[in-house]
Amino acid sequence: MDIHVKTISFQITGMHCANCAKNIEKELQAHKFIKDVQVQFGNETAKITYDSSRVSLRTIQEILNRANLSITAHKYSIAINGMHCASCAEKVKKSLLAVDWIIDANVNAATQMALISVVPQLIDTKELRLAIEQSGFEYGGSIEEQGSDEIGKTRKLEQKYRLYRLIAAFGFSLPLMIFMYLPGSVIHHFPLYQLIFALPVFIFVSYPIFKAGLRDLFNKNLTMDVMYCLGIGTSFIASILGTFGILLSAEFVMYDTAIMLAGFLTLGRFLEARARGRTSESVKKLIGLQPRNAIVVRNNQEIEIPVEDVVIGDTVFVKPGDRIPVDGTVIRGESTVDESMITGESVPVVKNTGTAVIGGTINRNGVLTFAATRIGKDMVLSQIVKLVQEAQGSRPPIQRIADKAVAWFIPVVLTIAIGSFLLWFFLFHSTLLFSLTTLIAVLVIACPCALGLASPTAVTVGIGRGAEFGILIKNGEALEKLSRVSTVVFDKTGTLTRGTPEITDIAVFKGNKEELLSIAASVEKNTNHPLADAIINEGKERNVPIIQVNKFDTIEGRGVKALVGDSEVLLGSTDLMKESGVSIVQATDMIDKWQSAGNSVVLIAKDGLLNGVLAIMDPVKESAKTAVSNLKKMGIEVVMLSGDNKTSAMTIASKIGIERVRAEVLPGEKSGEVAAMQKEKKTVVFIGDGINDAPALAQADVGIAIGSGSDIAMESGDVVLVKSDPLDSVAAIQLGKKLYSRIKLNLFWAFAYNTALIPLAAGAFYPLWGITFRPELAGLAMALSSVTVVTLSLMLKRYTPPSLASVDPSTQKSVKDS
Repeated sequence: MDIHVKTISFQITGMHCANCAKNIEKELQAHKFIKDVQVQFGNETAKITYDSSRVSLRTIQEILNRANLSITAHKYSIAINGMHCASCAEKVKKSLLAVDWIIDANVNAATQMALISVVPQLIDTKELRLAIEQSGFEYGGSIEEQGSDEIGKTRKLEQKYRLYRLIAAFGFSLPLMIFMYLPGSVIHHFPLYQLIFALPVFIFVSYPIFKAGLRDLFNKNLTMDVMYCLGIGTSFIASILGTFGILLSAEFVMYDTAIMLAGFLTLGRFLEARARGRTSESVKKLIGLQPRNAIVVRNNQEIEIPVEDVVIGDTVFVKPGDRIPVDGTVIRGESTVDESMITGESVPVVKNTGTAVIGGTINRNGVLTFAATRIGKDMVLSQIVKLVQEAQGSRPPIQRIADKAVAWFIPVVLTIAIGSFLLWFFLFHSTLLFSLTTLIAVLVIACPCALGLASPTAVTVGIGRGAEFGILIKNGEALEKLSRVSTVVFDKTGTLTRGTPEITDIAVFKGNKEELLSIAASVEKNTNHPLADAIINEGKERNVPIIQVNKFDTIEGRGVKALVGDSEVLLGSTDLMKESGVSIVQATDMIDKWQSAGNSVVLIAKDGLLNGVLAIMDPVKESAKTAVSNLKKMGIEVVMLSGDNKTSAMTIASKIGIERVRAEVLPGEKSGEVAAMQKEKKTVVFIGDGINDAPALAQADVGIAIGSGSDIAMESGDVVLVKSDPLDSVAAIQLGKKLYSRIKLNLFWAFAYNTALIPLAAGAFYPLWGITFRPELAGLAMALSSVTVVTLSLMLKRYTPPSLASVDPSTQKSVKDS
């Protein structure tokens, strides 16, 4: 049997009919090295036998993509130790993508993490480890295998050894340098003693640099570690040759320079790693919100168990002051719960029987007993952590500038270094020492690390900061588009309004109110619409009977019809009544009056005659007007879409300050409205509830889905707002603009350091002003370039969107405060 022939099963996303399954089965079978294919439409799965030496999972993915289908892949976060810059990340990515079962990989040198997309059953940890080690780095384990605590311990150990090397480097080189320049010092007359003392220190300090550089050379990769090895190695070898008078004289003895140079490079790594470790603190804190244990009721006894042992349906008991361990629904007790660490909402939420609770939140003052409904990776907290980690692993398009620069950076720097040596020594006839100094300085001052860190660190910090406010930005591309938004389109119901309409008036033309509500509630119980909920709730309050309904049918955007007993009942808009031949003349004035006041109207007809009219009002959210006002101040056009009649929609719009309104828009027409605005060359953000608005959210340049703390529409939109607050959509745009501007600032400084200091190190300013750059100072400048970029990114940790800070300072409360 051929060891390369594999059989795998996986789920497929996007199949709509049995014909889809047949077509993709035929497409896959046509591939030369795919042996057998079975695609099942019923459970959306595929079973494929293929030659893994000739076909990778990505090839299969590409075939599926051509049919607008895709493999349902799972994502895993992998810790990778030793990455320093974008070129390191690119090497790891290339190595990971060479593994045939990895569909996609995103590598972030800033967080020392890789996000891989795989079919879970194909994961081979040994192969994964080998791929990372072959790229020259260390496999740190997956989050699931090792946990963030263990990964943190590994990073702390690395930092400890860097600190030891720093103490050794500067503890030796600084005194040596001072003695060399003291009047009457004789130490420079004994270079052999310098070598004896310097050699062990040099080996100890520079060992990690040479280890990485030689590993890269062995793997045929030209990296900055190779460049640093050339610079440090050249200075130390020149010192040895000068010590013994081989080709070079004693003036080339610069052991202090070589060790100090290695020390500054280590200092750069130390400071950079320390700063990078702080970039994802918000996610670490989110992960740390879930308690380790839970109190559950089993066999009528309260027992404490590890939280991972909780199963769905368990009865969980939470005392005042304790964190809620998993998601659930309250079955007994009443309390207030602090959900600020999840939603950013500072006011505690009242919880009682039937309400949902979120794992990781804090029970404040009462005892709660609830049934576990979501555990492990299905919990809201786990979904948020996963979403934020995936977003932090993404790259905004602007990062491509840095990626292209990094690709040619090292060859160009090497050319400049060699060129400067040749020019100074052969053309300008400078001393060999001066020419060699320029070579070393150029090699160590150049740093693509700052370029590679410019975007990832800002994205990591900024997206984490957004999560603290309940603003979940799902990818880097959305981040960039948010920065240039020109038009914001709001869906009305559930976005600008509370989404919980109430009946305000009832007009009856036949029978009485209870009979009218009984008919309406009986029909509407079969629908899922906010107006229907208002009718059903009113019916419950009045305790009206529910009647058997037959032949129920929905008329999209207009209403419903059904048989109640032997009578045909219509419920819906005036258009539905007119289309059905029902006269509404007697109610026209009343309808106009109610709609002018901002009500929606539902007309009820039985056997072709109008029985009554219901006026339903969906109250406007308190922050809607402030949100619209802030957007206008930012120069952004605001539009409202609504399925309501024009009069009612305009009334609501006027209350919150929106001038441009599109009313009577069917759910399926919303994406078309967005597309029409995009044809006007506008960057459009659509804000909706993430359920009925999915097509419009997908069509928009950026879709913002408004959710709620216990029911986040993770699959909808590019941005998810945990709270149902329109003001958070303004904050999301402000955060996007701030993040994008910080990325541009980071890129500016990264390019500025290199474009200004490389010529300086090469001696370009020496003929005019006599300015040169010593190699050890060049090493310090290199370290500072990365630290500057990371520090600028870390300043985002203190950023609060103005729209949130101006309304309620308490919304600035973050995970750290909880």
